[in-house]
Amino acid sequence: MRHPKITFIGAGSTVFMKNIIGDVLQRPALSGATIALMDINPERLAESEIVAGKLARTLGSSAKVETHSSQRKALEGADFVVVAFQIGGYEPCTVTDFEVPKKYGLRQTIADTLGVGGIMRGLRTVPHLWSICADMLEVCPDAILLQYVNPMAINTWAIAEKFPAIRQVGLCHSVQGTAWELARDLDIPVEEIRYRAAGINHMAFYLSFEHRQPDGSYRDLYPDLLAGYREGRFPKPSHWNPRCPNKVRYEMLTRLGYFVTESSEHFAEYTPYFIKEGRADLIEKFGIPLDEYPKRCIEQVERWKSQAAAFRDAETIEVKASHEYASSIMNSVWTGEPSVIYGNVRNNGCITSLPENCAAEVPCLVDASGIQPTHIGALPPQLTALMRTNINVQELTVAALMTENRDHLYHAAMMDPHTAAELDLEQIWSLVDDLLAAHRDWIPEWAREARKPKAA
Repeated sequence: MRHPKITFIGAGSTVFMKNIIGDVLQRPALSGATIALMDINPERLAESEIVAGKLARTLGSSAKVETHSSQRKALEGADFVVVAFQIGGYEPCTVTDFEVPKKYGLRQTIADTLGVGGIMRGLRTVPHLWSICADMLEVCPDAILLQYVNPMAINTWAIAEKFPAIRQVGLCHSVQGTAWELARDLDIPVEEIRYRAAGINHMAFYLSFEHRQPDGSYRDLYPDLLAGYREGRFPKPSHWNPRCPNKVRYEMLTRLGYFVTESSEHFAEYTPYFIKEGRADLIEKFGIPLDEYPKRCIEQVERWKSQAAAFRDAETIEVKASHEYASSIMNSVWTGEPSVIYGNVRNNGCITSLPENCAAEVPCLVDASGIQPTHIGALPPQLTALMRTNINVQELTVAALMTENRDHLYHAAMMDPHTAAELDLEQIWSLVDDLLAAHRDWIPEWAREARKPKAA
Protein backbone atom coordinates (compact mmCIF):
# COMPACT_ATOMS: atom_id res chain seq x y z
CA MET A 1 0.00 0.00 0.00
CA ARG A 2 1.37 3.39 -0.99
CA HIS A 3 1.79 5.95 1.76
CA PRO A 4 1.49 9.70 1.17
CA LYS A 5 4.41 12.07 0.88
CA ILE A 6 3.98 15.25 2.89
CA THR A 7 6.38 18.09 2.17
CA PHE A 8 6.84 20.87 4.70
CA ILE A 9 8.35 24.07 3.26
CA GLY A 10 9.54 26.29 6.11
CA ALA A 11 10.13 23.34 8.42
CA GLY A 12 12.37 25.51 10.59
CA SER A 13 9.12 26.71 12.18
CA THR A 14 9.68 23.76 14.50
CA VAL A 15 6.82 24.16 16.96
CA PHE A 16 4.28 24.61 14.17
CA MET A 17 5.78 21.68 12.26
CA LYS A 18 5.56 19.60 15.46
CA ASN A 19 1.84 20.37 15.81
CA ILE A 20 1.01 19.50 12.20
CA ILE A 21 3.16 16.37 12.00
CA GLY A 22 1.96 15.26 15.43
CA ASP A 23 -1.64 15.48 14.18
CA VAL A 24 -0.77 13.67 10.95
CA LEU A 25 1.01 10.74 12.59
CA GLN A 26 -1.92 10.11 14.95
CA ARG A 27 -4.12 9.27 11.95
CA PRO A 28 -3.73 5.56 10.98
CA ALA A 29 -4.01 6.20 7.23
CA LEU A 30 -1.18 8.76 7.39
CA SER A 31 1.11 7.22 10.02
CA GLY A 32 3.40 5.63 7.42
CA ALA A 33 3.90 8.85 5.47
CA THR A 34 7.16 10.17 4.14
CA ILE A 35 7.76 13.54 5.80
CA ALA A 36 10.02 15.76 3.68
CA LEU A 37 11.26 18.77 5.66
CA MET A 38 12.75 21.74 3.81
CA ASP A 39 14.20 24.97 5.21
CA ILE A 40 16.96 27.41 4.27
CA ASN A 41 18.28 27.49 7.86
CA PRO A 42 20.40 24.33 8.40
CA GLU A 43 20.36 24.62 12.20
CA ARG A 44 16.59 24.95 12.47
CA LEU A 45 16.12 22.21 9.88
CA ALA A 46 18.28 19.85 11.94
CA GLU A 47 16.24 20.67 15.06
CA SER A 48 13.03 19.94 13.20
CA GLU A 49 14.39 16.61 11.95
CA ILE A 50 15.12 15.58 15.54
CA VAL A 51 11.66 16.60 16.70
CA ALA A 52 9.88 14.85 13.80
CA GLY A 53 11.88 11.68 14.40
CA LYS A 54 11.05 11.66 18.09
CA LEU A 55 7.37 12.27 17.30
CA ALA A 56 7.37 9.19 15.08
CA ARG A 57 9.06 7.08 17.77
CA THR A 58 6.70 8.35 20.48
CA LEU A 59 3.67 7.38 18.40
CA GLY A 60 5.13 4.10 17.16
CA SER A 61 4.83 5.36 13.61
CA SER A 62 6.63 3.93 10.60
CA ALA A 63 6.94 7.40 9.07
CA LYS A 64 10.11 8.21 7.18
CA VAL A 65 11.62 11.63 7.87
CA GLU A 66 13.94 13.24 5.34
CA THR A 67 15.43 16.73 5.10
CA HIS A 68 16.21 18.93 2.12
CA SER A 69 17.86 22.25 1.43
CA SER A 70 16.50 22.13 -2.14
CA GLN A 71 12.86 23.16 -2.43
CA ARG A 72 12.37 21.35 -5.73
CA LYS A 73 13.87 18.11 -4.42
CA ALA A 74 11.65 18.23 -1.34
CA LEU A 75 8.57 18.66 -3.53
CA GLU A 76 9.25 15.75 -5.88
CA GLY A 77 6.32 13.35 -5.79
CA ALA A 78 4.55 15.13 -2.92
CA ASP A 79 0.87 14.50 -2.29
CA PHE A 80 0.50 17.38 0.18
CA VAL A 81 2.60 20.52 0.56
CA VAL A 82 2.44 22.48 3.82
CA VAL A 83 3.91 25.98 3.66
CA ALA A 84 4.81 27.99 6.78
CA PHE A 85 7.54 30.61 6.54
CA GLN A 86 8.20 34.28 7.17
CA ILE A 87 10.34 36.04 4.58
CA GLY A 88 12.75 38.40 6.31
CA GLY A 89 11.89 37.10 9.76
CA TYR A 90 11.28 39.17 12.87
CA GLU A 91 14.59 40.93 12.22
CA PRO A 92 14.94 42.87 10.09
CA CYS A 93 11.58 42.84 8.29
CA THR A 94 8.94 42.77 11.02
CA VAL A 95 10.86 45.38 12.99
CA THR A 96 10.99 47.55 9.85
CA ASP A 97 7.23 47.18 9.29
CA PHE A 98 6.63 48.66 12.74
CA GLU A 99 9.41 51.17 13.24
CA VAL A 100 9.22 53.00 9.89
CA PRO A 101 5.46 53.71 10.10
CA LYS A 102 5.91 54.80 13.71
CA LYS A 103 8.08 57.69 12.51
CA TYR A 104 5.01 59.00 10.69
CA GLY A 105 2.78 58.55 13.74
CA LEU A 106 1.18 55.39 12.37
CA ARG A 107 0.83 52.83 15.15
CA GLN A 108 0.00 49.17 14.57
CA THR A 109 -0.79 46.04 16.57
CA ILE A 110 0.05 43.00 14.38
CA ALA A 111 0.80 44.42 10.89
CA ASP A 112 1.11 41.07 9.11
CA THR A 113 -2.16 40.88 7.18
CA LEU A 114 -3.38 44.32 6.13
CA GLY A 115 -2.17 47.91 6.35
CA VAL A 116 1.27 48.99 5.25
CA GLY A 117 2.81 46.09 7.18
CA GLY A 118 0.58 43.57 5.42
CA ILE A 119 1.25 45.12 2.01
CA MET A 120 5.01 44.87 2.52
CA ARG A 121 4.75 41.34 3.85
CA GLY A 122 2.74 40.35 0.79
CA LEU A 123 5.33 41.93 -1.48
CA ARG A 124 8.06 39.92 0.22
CA THR A 125 6.11 36.66 0.42
CA VAL A 126 4.11 36.11 -2.78
CA PRO A 127 7.13 35.72 -5.13
CA HIS A 128 8.38 32.85 -2.95
CA LEU A 129 4.96 31.20 -2.91
CA TRP A 130 4.88 31.53 -6.69
CA SER A 131 8.25 29.77 -6.90
CA ILE A 132 6.81 26.87 -4.91
CA CYS A 133 3.83 26.69 -7.25
CA ALA A 134 6.10 26.71 -10.30
CA ASP A 135 8.09 23.79 -8.88
CA MET A 136 4.89 21.96 -7.95
CA LEU A 137 3.63 22.13 -11.53
CA GLU A 138 6.85 20.42 -12.61
CA VAL A 139 7.31 17.73 -9.95
CA CYS A 140 3.97 17.25 -8.10
CA PRO A 141 1.19 18.85 -10.17
CA ASP A 142 -1.62 16.99 -8.41
CA ALA A 143 -0.52 17.84 -4.87
CA ILE A 144 -2.67 20.01 -2.61
CA LEU A 145 -1.01 23.16 -1.25
CA LEU A 146 -1.92 23.86 2.39
CA GLN A 147 -0.88 27.45 2.87
CA TYR A 148 -0.37 28.77 6.41
CA VAL A 149 1.46 31.99 5.53
CA ASN A 150 0.33 35.59 6.11
CA PRO A 151 -0.95 37.79 4.58
CA MET A 152 -3.34 34.90 3.95
CA ALA A 153 -5.89 36.61 1.69
CA ILE A 154 -3.28 38.36 -0.47
CA ASN A 155 -1.31 35.13 -0.82
CA THR A 156 -4.34 32.99 -1.70
CA TRP A 157 -5.58 35.56 -4.22
CA ALA A 158 -2.16 35.93 -5.87
CA ILE A 159 -1.65 32.16 -6.20
CA ALA A 160 -5.09 31.75 -7.78
CA GLU A 161 -4.35 34.55 -10.26
CA LYS A 162 -0.95 33.32 -11.43
CA PHE A 163 -1.27 29.55 -10.89
CA PRO A 164 -4.96 28.63 -11.28
CA ALA A 165 -4.07 24.98 -11.87
CA ILE A 166 -2.61 24.58 -8.37
CA ARG A 167 -5.00 22.98 -5.90
CA GLN A 168 -4.62 25.22 -2.87
CA VAL A 169 -6.28 26.28 0.35
CA GLY A 170 -5.27 28.96 2.81
CA LEU A 171 -5.64 27.79 6.40
CA CYS A 172 -6.10 29.75 9.61
CA HIS A 173 -7.30 28.77 13.07
CA SER A 174 -9.34 31.90 13.79
CA VAL A 175 -12.80 30.41 13.11
CA GLN A 176 -12.43 27.39 15.39
CA GLY A 177 -10.27 29.32 17.88
CA THR A 178 -12.80 32.11 18.34
CA ALA A 179 -15.62 29.58 18.74
CA TRP A 180 -13.64 28.10 21.63
CA GLU A 181 -13.13 31.58 23.16
CA LEU A 182 -16.82 32.43 22.97
CA ALA A 183 -17.79 29.04 24.41
CA ARG A 184 -15.47 29.84 27.32
CA ASP A 185 -17.11 33.23 27.86
CA LEU A 186 -20.55 31.59 27.78
CA ASP A 187 -19.55 28.62 29.97
CA ILE A 188 -20.87 26.23 27.32
CA PRO A 189 -18.90 23.20 26.06
CA VAL A 190 -17.72 24.06 22.57
CA GLU A 191 -18.92 20.69 21.26
CA GLU A 192 -22.48 21.81 22.05
CA ILE A 193 -22.17 24.87 19.81
CA ARG A 194 -23.11 24.98 16.13
CA TYR A 195 -21.97 27.85 13.94
CA ARG A 196 -21.71 28.97 10.34
CA ALA A 197 -19.17 31.59 9.34
CA ALA A 198 -18.13 33.26 6.10
CA GLY A 199 -16.27 36.28 4.77
CA ILE A 200 -12.61 36.92 4.10
CA ASN A 201 -9.66 35.77 6.17
CA HIS A 202 -9.50 37.60 9.51
CA MET A 203 -12.80 39.28 8.65
CA ALA A 204 -15.21 36.38 8.50
CA PHE A 205 -18.26 36.62 10.74
CA TYR A 206 -20.44 34.04 12.47
CA LEU A 207 -23.67 34.22 10.48
CA SER A 208 -25.17 31.96 13.12
CA PHE A 209 -23.90 30.91 16.55
CA GLU A 210 -26.17 28.48 18.38
CA HIS A 211 -26.37 26.15 21.39
CA ARG A 212 -27.79 22.64 21.04
CA GLN A 213 -30.66 22.06 23.48
CA PRO A 214 -31.58 18.75 25.20
CA ASP A 215 -34.49 18.26 22.80
CA GLY A 216 -32.19 18.59 19.79
CA SER A 217 -33.23 22.12 18.84
CA TYR A 218 -30.79 25.03 18.72
CA ARG A 219 -30.91 28.37 20.57
CA ASP A 220 -29.41 31.59 19.19
CA LEU A 221 -26.48 32.67 21.40
CA TYR A 222 -26.14 36.22 20.09
CA PRO A 223 -28.54 37.69 22.70
CA ASP A 224 -26.41 36.10 25.45
CA LEU A 225 -23.19 37.52 24.01
CA LEU A 226 -24.68 41.02 23.71
CA ALA A 227 -26.11 40.92 27.22
CA GLY A 228 -22.86 39.66 28.69
CA TYR A 229 -20.88 42.48 27.09
CA ARG A 230 -23.34 45.22 28.04
CA GLU A 231 -23.42 43.99 31.63
CA GLY A 232 -19.62 43.88 31.83
CA ARG A 233 -19.39 40.08 32.22
CA PHE A 234 -17.79 39.54 28.78
CA PRO A 235 -15.15 39.28 27.62
CA LYS A 236 -13.62 37.23 30.40
CA PRO A 237 -9.91 37.84 31.13
CA SER A 238 -7.76 36.28 28.43
CA HIS A 239 -6.39 32.88 29.40
CA TRP A 240 -3.45 33.24 27.06
CA ASN A 241 -2.45 36.92 26.82
CA PRO A 242 -3.45 39.56 29.40
CA ARG A 243 -2.41 42.30 26.96
CA CYS A 244 -5.33 41.44 24.66
CA PRO A 245 -8.69 41.80 26.45
CA ASN A 246 -10.84 41.24 23.34
CA LYS A 247 -13.14 44.24 23.77
CA VAL A 248 -12.94 45.52 20.17
CA ARG A 249 -14.81 42.54 18.76
CA TYR A 250 -17.57 42.74 21.32
CA GLU A 251 -17.99 46.44 20.59
CA MET A 252 -18.26 45.69 16.87
CA LEU A 253 -20.89 43.04 17.67
CA THR A 254 -23.07 45.77 19.16
CA ARG A 255 -22.65 47.85 15.98
CA LEU A 256 -22.88 45.18 13.29
CA GLY A 257 -24.97 42.46 14.91
CA TYR A 258 -22.39 39.75 14.16
CA PHE A 259 -19.16 38.56 15.81
CA VAL A 260 -15.93 38.57 13.80
CA THR A 261 -13.69 35.51 13.86
CA GLU A 262 -10.31 37.20 14.22
CA SER A 263 -8.84 38.77 17.33
CA SER A 264 -9.51 42.25 18.67
CA GLU A 265 -5.85 43.22 18.27
CA HIS A 266 -6.07 42.38 14.56
CA PHE A 267 -9.47 43.97 14.06
CA ALA A 268 -8.40 47.25 15.69
CA GLU A 269 -6.07 47.90 12.73
CA TYR A 270 -8.43 46.64 10.02
CA THR A 271 -10.79 49.54 10.71
CA PRO A 272 -10.40 53.30 11.27
CA TYR A 273 -12.27 53.44 14.58
CA PHE A 274 -9.92 52.43 17.39
CA ILE A 275 -6.32 53.61 16.90
CA LYS A 276 -6.47 57.37 16.42
CA GLU A 277 -3.95 60.13 17.06
CA GLY A 278 -4.76 62.09 20.21
CA ARG A 279 -7.30 59.49 21.40
CA ALA A 280 -5.47 57.65 24.17
CA ASP A 281 -8.88 57.14 25.74
CA LEU A 282 -9.78 54.67 22.97
CA ILE A 283 -6.58 52.69 23.47
CA GLU A 284 -7.31 52.45 27.19
CA LYS A 285 -11.06 51.81 26.90
CA PHE A 286 -10.71 48.93 24.47
CA GLY A 287 -7.37 47.62 25.74
CA ILE A 288 -5.66 47.83 22.36
CA PRO A 289 -2.18 46.27 22.57
CA LEU A 290 -0.01 48.48 20.35
CA ASP A 291 3.18 46.86 19.00
CA GLU A 292 1.77 43.48 20.03
CA TYR A 293 3.37 41.37 17.29
CA PRO A 294 7.00 42.41 18.01
CA LYS A 295 6.40 41.60 21.69
CA ARG A 296 5.13 38.14 20.73
CA CYS A 297 8.09 37.56 18.46
CA ILE A 298 10.56 38.38 21.24
CA GLU A 299 8.69 36.11 23.66
CA GLN A 300 8.61 33.28 21.12
CA VAL A 301 12.34 33.54 20.49
CA GLU A 302 13.02 33.30 24.23
CA ARG A 303 10.54 30.46 24.67
CA TRP A 304 12.09 28.52 21.79
CA LYS A 305 15.51 28.49 23.47
CA SER A 306 14.21 26.38 26.34
CA GLN A 307 11.90 24.34 24.11
CA ALA A 308 14.71 23.44 21.72
CA ALA A 309 16.89 22.22 24.57
CA ALA A 310 14.01 20.18 25.99
CA PHE A 311 13.30 18.58 22.62
CA ARG A 312 16.96 17.66 22.13
CA ASP A 313 17.27 16.05 25.56
CA ALA A 314 13.96 14.15 25.60
CA GLU A 315 13.72 10.56 24.45
CA THR A 316 10.08 11.00 23.55
CA ILE A 317 7.89 14.05 22.93
CA GLU A 318 4.42 14.66 24.32
CA VAL A 319 1.89 14.73 21.50
CA LYS A 320 -1.38 16.63 21.80
CA ALA A 321 -3.99 17.19 19.10
CA SER A 322 -3.92 20.74 17.75
CA HIS A 323 -6.81 22.73 16.33
CA GLU A 324 -5.26 22.97 12.85
CA TYR A 325 -7.10 21.60 9.82
CA ALA A 326 -4.12 20.14 7.95
CA SER A 327 -4.31 16.52 9.09
CA SER A 328 -8.08 16.45 8.67
CA ILE A 329 -7.72 17.58 5.06
CA MET A 330 -4.99 15.06 4.31
CA ASN A 331 -6.94 12.21 5.91
CA SER A 332 -10.14 13.05 4.00
CA VAL A 333 -8.39 13.34 0.64
CA TRP A 334 -6.35 10.19 1.21
CA THR A 335 -9.13 7.96 2.60
CA GLY A 336 -12.29 9.57 1.21
CA GLU A 337 -13.68 9.98 4.73
CA PRO A 338 -15.46 13.38 4.56
CA SER A 339 -14.75 16.31 6.84
CA VAL A 340 -15.65 19.99 6.95
CA ILE A 341 -13.08 22.74 7.39
CA TYR A 342 -12.96 26.50 6.99
CA GLY A 343 -10.67 27.37 4.11
CA ASN A 344 -9.53 30.37 2.10
CA VAL A 345 -10.15 29.83 -1.60
CA ARG A 346 -10.91 31.83 -4.72
CA ASN A 347 -14.45 33.09 -4.19
CA ASN A 348 -15.89 31.88 -7.52
CA GLY A 349 -19.37 32.97 -6.51
CA CYS A 350 -19.45 31.31 -3.09
CA ILE A 351 -20.21 34.70 -1.52
CA THR A 352 -22.26 36.52 -4.13
CA SER A 353 -21.88 39.96 -2.55
CA LEU A 354 -18.06 39.85 -2.80
CA PRO A 355 -15.87 39.99 -5.95
CA GLU A 356 -15.61 36.78 -7.94
CA ASN A 357 -11.81 36.67 -7.81
CA CYS A 358 -11.18 37.66 -4.19
CA ALA A 359 -10.05 35.16 -1.56
CA ALA A 360 -13.07 34.09 0.49
CA GLU A 361 -13.11 32.14 3.74
CA VAL A 362 -15.99 29.67 3.71
CA PRO A 363 -16.87 26.20 5.00
CA CYS A 364 -15.52 23.50 2.68
CA LEU A 365 -16.34 19.82 2.30
CA VAL A 366 -13.21 17.70 1.97
CA ASP A 367 -13.17 14.16 0.57
CA ALA A 368 -11.36 12.14 -2.07
CA SER A 369 -12.34 14.73 -4.67
CA GLY A 370 -10.44 17.44 -2.82
CA ILE A 371 -11.59 20.68 -1.23
CA GLN A 372 -15.09 21.79 -2.24
CA PRO A 373 -16.21 25.23 -1.03
CA THR A 374 -19.77 25.83 0.16
CA HIS A 375 -22.12 28.28 -1.54
CA ILE A 376 -23.06 31.02 0.95
CA GLY A 377 -24.93 33.62 -1.11
CA ALA A 378 -25.06 37.29 -0.14
CA LEU A 379 -23.78 38.46 3.23
CA PRO A 380 -25.57 41.09 5.33
CA PRO A 381 -24.83 44.41 3.60
CA GLN A 382 -22.99 45.97 6.54
CA LEU A 383 -20.57 43.02 6.64
CA THR A 384 -20.05 43.12 2.88
CA ALA A 385 -19.31 46.86 3.04
CA LEU A 386 -16.71 46.45 5.78
CA MET A 387 -15.02 43.54 3.99
CA ARG A 388 -14.77 45.55 0.80
CA THR A 389 -12.58 48.12 2.57
CA ASN A 390 -10.07 45.33 3.23
CA ILE A 391 -10.54 43.68 -0.17
CA ASN A 392 -9.55 46.99 -1.82
CA VAL A 393 -6.10 46.75 -0.21
CA GLN A 394 -5.73 43.07 -1.07
CA GLU A 395 -6.79 43.60 -4.69
CA LEU A 396 -4.36 46.47 -5.29
CA THR A 397 -1.47 44.58 -3.71
CA VAL A 398 -2.17 41.58 -5.93
CA ALA A 399 -2.47 43.91 -8.94
CA ALA A 400 0.97 45.36 -8.13
CA LEU A 401 2.45 41.85 -7.98
CA MET A 402 0.74 40.60 -11.13
CA THR A 403 1.54 43.64 -13.30
CA GLU A 404 4.81 44.68 -11.59
CA ASN A 405 3.35 48.15 -11.27
CA ARG A 406 4.74 49.65 -8.08
CA ASP A 407 2.22 52.52 -8.19
CA HIS A 408 -0.42 50.07 -7.03
CA LEU A 409 1.52 49.58 -3.78
CA TYR A 410 0.92 53.27 -3.03
CA HIS A 411 -2.71 52.91 -4.09
CA ALA A 412 -3.10 49.95 -1.72
CA ALA A 413 -1.72 51.97 1.18
CA MET A 414 -4.04 54.88 0.29
CA MET A 415 -7.05 52.60 0.53
CA ASP A 416 -6.12 51.01 3.84
CA PRO A 417 -8.73 52.12 6.41
CA HIS A 418 -6.38 52.61 9.36
CA THR A 419 -3.55 54.21 7.38
CA ALA A 420 -5.91 56.64 5.65
CA ALA A 421 -7.49 57.60 8.97
CA GLU A 422 -4.11 58.61 10.40
CA LEU A 423 -2.00 59.98 7.50
CA ASP A 424 -2.47 62.40 4.62
CA LEU A 425 -1.64 61.49 1.03
CA GLU A 426 1.90 62.86 1.00
CA GLN A 427 2.67 61.07 4.27
CA ILE A 428 1.31 57.79 2.88
CA TRP A 429 3.38 58.01 -0.28
CA SER A 430 6.53 59.00 1.61
CA LEU A 431 5.97 56.15 4.05
CA VAL A 432 5.70 53.63 1.22
CA ASP A 433 8.90 55.10 -0.29
CA ASP A 434 10.71 54.57 3.00
CA LEU A 435 9.40 51.03 3.47
CA LEU A 436 10.38 49.98 -0.06
CA ALA A 437 13.87 51.40 0.50
CA ALA A 438 14.21 49.66 3.87
CA HIS A 439 13.03 46.32 2.42
CA ARG A 440 15.16 46.63 -0.71
CA ASP A 441 17.01 43.34 -0.16
CA TRP A 442 13.77 41.40 0.39
CA ILE A 443 11.45 42.59 -2.38
CA PRO A 444 11.30 42.03 -6.16
CA GLU A 445 13.58 44.13 -8.33
CA TRP A 446 10.68 45.97 -10.00
CA ALA A 447 9.62 47.37 -6.62
CA ARG A 448 13.05 48.81 -5.76
CA GLU A 449 13.17 51.69 -8.21
CA ALA A 450 12.86 55.08 -6.52
CA ARG A 451 9.64 56.98 -7.09
CA LYS A 452 9.95 60.00 -9.33
CA PRO A 453 9.53 63.30 -7.43
CA LYS A 454 6.08 64.87 -7.60
CA ALA A 455 5.83 67.64 -10.19
CA ALA A 456 5.79 71.15 -8.74
